[in-house]
Amino acid sequence: MSIPTLHSSVTLDRLTFTWPDGTTALDAVSGSFGSGRTGLVGRNGAGKSTLLRLMAGELTPTSGFLTATGEVAYLPQQLTLDVDRRVADLLGIAAPLDAVRAIGAGDVDQAHFDAVGDEWDIEARAEMSLAEAGLAPEFLDRTVGELSGGEAVLVAIAGIRLRRAPITLLDEPTNNLDRDARAKLASMVRSWKGTLIVVSHDLSLLELMDDTAELYAQTLSVFGGPYSEWRAWLDAEQEAARQAEVTAKQEFRKEKRQRIEAEVKLAHRARTAKKAEIEKRVPKIIAHGRKMAAEVSAGRLRTEVGAKEDAARTALDEAGRRLRSDASMKIELPDPQVSRSRRIAQIGDGEHSWIIQGPDRVALIGPNGAGKTTLLERLMADAADGGHDSAQVPLGTERPALTATALTDRVGYLPQRVDGLDEHRSVFENIADAAPQVPEKELRNRLARFLIRGATAERPVAALSGGERFRVALAKLLLSDPAPHLVVLDEPTNNLDIDTVDQLVEALRAYRGAVLVVSHDDAFLARLGLDLTLEIQPDGSLAAI
Repeated sequence: MSIPTLHSSVTLDRLTFTWPDGTTALDAVSGSFGSGRTGLVGRNGAGKSTLLRLMAGELTPTSGFLTATGEVAYLPQQLTLDVDRRVADLLGIAAPLDAVRAIGAGDVDQAHFDAVGDEWDIEARAEMSLAEAGLAPEFLDRTVGELSGGEAVLVAIAGIRLRRAPITLLDEPTNNLDRDARAKLASMVRSWKGTLIVVSHDLSLLELMDDTAELYAQTLSVFGGPYSEWRAWLDAEQEAARQAEVTAKQEFRKEKRQRIEAEVKLAHRARTAKKAEIEKRVPKIIAHGRKMAAEVSAGRLRTEVGAKEDAARTALDEAGRRLRSDASMKIELPDPQVSRSRRIAQIGDGEHSWIIQGPDRVALIGPNGAGKTTLLERLMADAADGGHDSAQVPLGTERPALTATALTDRVGYLPQRVDGLDEHRSVFENIADAAPQVPEKELRNRLARFLIRGATAERPVAALSGGERFRVALAKLLLSDPAPHLVVLDEPTNNLDIDTVDQLVEALRAYRGAVLVVSHDDAFLARLGLDLTLEIQPDGSLAAI
């Protein structure tokens, strides 16, 4: 584990932040971020996004100190954008750009010169930044409403680079990006100047980092290397901790056993001496001397074996503290009892079609705007109508109409936006609606595997955090009774930390029903053991790749 550098760009000193309802998000966190690229990782709810908002000045610490050595630029996880504003506004250059253009058109108002300052090359630099993001110069004069979600993110990042802020914070920047956009972002990250701190679950992006910082149990630690090297170090350290705990337990049991054996010997000696005294086998003065010597010897022995037992207990406690006791989701899905030959759904483009059957694992990929989510929504609408009717998805003029046919009405769907929950009812009530035949005790046991237990299960959905809300939606889908024949997931890894993604992968691989997933996360898809990958082509047709 590396020592924070003395020339760090951001320093935290016992930083604490408490929400208005009294919930503590960060408690006396200390540490620092140096120059270069740092990936900030940690479980959902660890406080990563809150920490970025504190660094950006959006939140004020409850106590402690935060020091940044320069201007901080920040890209939040969810961009809140005025769709009528121009891209130039999103880039943060509207005023100098308009002033340069006005002067070029012959308007010599002094206010324009004041607005320009030293930014006479602002349009050229803006177009260069857009080009780095893979966007054409004419984007400058488009409105934000004309951009896709991924394009808006890339423009916002291009604007940050244009500002040349010495410290940049990016919160889950790849969530809305397709493969091409992710590649463009990766190219920008590789050439990033200054300090870059990225919160992400995207393993490919984390591999581009110089350092990996983890926020765990209110402690910030920094490792010198990308995520894979940090993970290998952590796994090795935890294995060493487990071995140390096993050794410490054995040593503690040995010392405890020896202390008990010593106490038995001392008790036996005491009884023998007492019996000799009573039977007057030795003179009283000699018996008394022996008794005093025995007591001194017993005290010395008790001190010695007690010290060894205490030392062994301390070593065991220290080994135990090194071991992490993280609460992980343990997803065990019900059996939908689908035979391998059972036809579940059919997807096509009018010319070709593909059948999803039995326990097939199918990925649907393609650029943003290609119609992936629309296709899933039409499949769900067809399932709601009882299935067996071909639902067409028109994707524009002179483009093939993609078809989605559900051959069962037992289809579970988790959309990108978690909006299928009743905000005013409790978590448990929402889940119980999907599994009315499951006894309450059994359902609560199943919920506990999703880390939804106790008071959390009784809270209204409206009071949940984003991560908690997603777990509830996932539990409602995966614990529904009867179990779905087909599970449909739209970008499921956007809201999950890396450990939870691991659990989801294991559950989906073991699921005996069919799975259809839309994702730009290649690492996630590669682990599912896919049977088929369908890609929506630029002309709107489908191709198996």
